[in-house]
Amino acid sequence: MSLVSEEFPDEVPLRAEEITIPADVTPERVPTHIVDYSEAEQSDEQLYQEISKANVICIVYSVNNKKSIEKVTSHWIPLINDRTDKDSRVPLILVGNKSDLVEHSSMETILPIMNQYSEIETCVECSAKNLKNISELFYYAQKAVLHPTGPLYCPEEKEMKPSCIKALTRIFKISDLDNDGVLNDNELNFFQRTCFNMPLAPQALEDVKNVVRRNMTDGVKDNGLTLKGFLFLHTLFIQRGRHETTWTVLRRFGYDDDLELTQEYLFPLLKIPPDCTTELNHNAYLFLQSVFDKHDKDRDCALSPDELKDLFKVFPYMPWGPDVNNTVCTNEQGWITYQGYLSQWTLTTYLDVQRCLEYLGYLGYSIIHEQESQAAAITVTRNKRIDLQKKQTQRSVFRCNVLGAQGSGKSGFLQAFLGRNVTRQKKIRDDHKSYYAISTTYVYGQEKYLLLHEVLPVFEVLSEADLACDVVCLVYDISNPRSFEYCAKAYKKYFMDSKTPCMMIAAKSDLHEVRQHYSLSPLDFCRRHKLHPPQQFSCNSADAPSKDIYTKLTTMAMYPLGPWVDEVGAYLLADEETSLIHQVHEVTFVEDSIYMESSVDPFVPRHMTQTDLKNSTFWLRASVGATVFAVLGFAMYKALLKQR
Repeated sequence: MSLVSEEFPDEVPLRAEEITIPADVTPERVPTHIVDYSEAEQSDEQLYQEISKANVICIVYSVNNKKSIEKVTSHWIPLINDRTDKDSRVPLILVGNKSDLVEHSSMETILPIMNQYSEIETCVECSAKNLKNISELFYYAQKAVLHPTGPLYCPEEKEMKPSCIKALTRIFKISDLDNDGVLNDNELNFFQRTCFNMPLAPQALEDVKNVVRRNMTDGVKDNGLTLKGFLFLHTLFIQRGRHETTWTVLRRFGYDDDLELTQEYLFPLLKIPPDCTTELNHNAYLFLQSVFDKHDKDRDCALSPDELKDLFKVFPYMPWGPDVNNTVCTNEQGWITYQGYLSQWTLTTYLDVQRCLEYLGYLGYSIIHEQESQAAAITVTRNKRIDLQKKQTQRSVFRCNVLGAQGSGKSGFLQAFLGRNVTRQKKIRDDHKSYYAISTTYVYGQEKYLLLHEVLPVFEVLSEADLACDVVCLVYDISNPRSFEYCAKAYKKYFMDSKTPCMMIAAKSDLHEVRQHYSLSPLDFCRRHKLHPPQQFSCNSADAPSKDIYTKLTTMAMYPLGPWVDEVGAYLLADEETSLIHQVHEVTFVEDSIYMESSVDPFVPRHMTQTDLKNSTFWLRASVGATVFAVLGFAMYKALLKQR
């Protein structure tokens, strides 16, 4: 009542009415609802309900009443503790009222109680009669909720708690932009501006470092703040009652009151419409490049196990297992290369964007790049149907599902994409195997990512996820007579009437080819279904396998409405804007039919509509017609000359 009216009331009721102090009159800008309790008027049940709803509890005692002080430990604290969860105790403020009636302080009696109960945030002596420390009392109550000491500091040990040290260590590593183990002046200023919206003046920076120097020998190194110095400063803030400074830092880096990263920080809202994919944008790649560079200590463009471990120290767990080394490109030592590192991030973004957001959160993307959240790192591509309608795409990542019977060579096909021949593939442990492979290819000079996914050969239970992709690879073993049948049945059941382009791969082409036990040969099957002839493939070579076939797959994925012309990996697309360039070597007339012998074989996918076929073959027919008329014209010209 003294707080609200700013004067001492002559008549004090047993219980004051509940009041709410608006945010704009409080130092922390937070509305505060104050509830009074009277043992004379209210029941224990009402008290328990209020305790369960409270964010902070003030236990008021009379400084001139010994029994009142004793009741703090004999009655009130045990009662409150019995009604609250041990792991999330409500902060307590001890309030010594009526200080105007005594000349001495009760602090000597209260300090042992504060040391005994860690949930006690502070103790304030006040006087409602002369308004001494009344507003301060409620400020400390607010502060106890917004900036609690409990999670940060152990008063018995006089040091920060392990969870606080762990959180601040992560913050230090994120802020150490060059990863040299110290925060230089530029990094300290960036940290200060990030957390408090203002840089430190040069003299203030020196004053901070001098405080650390005076108190510890290894707190400052090369004129920069070490991790030990950084932790010491925050311990000092807390000991001097300025724990709101530490909390401001912790909350800016995504921590909640339990020093866990919040769900809102790790998983910001990101809407992904159907038939759209997720990719990293340019700024995200720049950030990830900077993270790689700061941890690639030996500058060999690869991350050794120790360098990778150091990179992931800001994570609560190791996010990449040994299968990652068989998903992306590695060097001869099996270390993930720069290209492999970016590929793995691209894969995670495409397959599980929520996991990618979480990982970027651990790395501090939104803080370093000064974005609202790490959702700013993600590009959601437009609906694939629009790409098909416009016959162009802005996407950079294309998915190829690889199907085939067991033992057909699917795993070898994936590993060959990463530059590994059979010899290197034999060194892969079964428990480190990956069903994905991702790397870059170049289509018309543009760098694109091709993501290969090996689909388990359980023919009857292929899910929508197994079928959803940009291009399909049907792999069979030319040395196994029963291998092609799986591909033929899979194509006819799942892809014959779809708009997904398909390519048949004749794997293990270094072995002797046998007749397939199917009604049609692979070549005849492809002709009947307007597919490209089977592509010969082998990874049994001394050098890294050729990547030409993967370029073809990427091009098919980019331009699913074809047709494609291929020769040594070169592709041309026919549509309204781009005519199909086809080099005709010879035209022969046989029984009124025209046959062409050419350096390249055009092929039209079965899934194209009749209109697509007409449009796309127009230029081919025109070029053939022009050639025919040219030949006929030349023959007629010679005949006329003879007659003359």
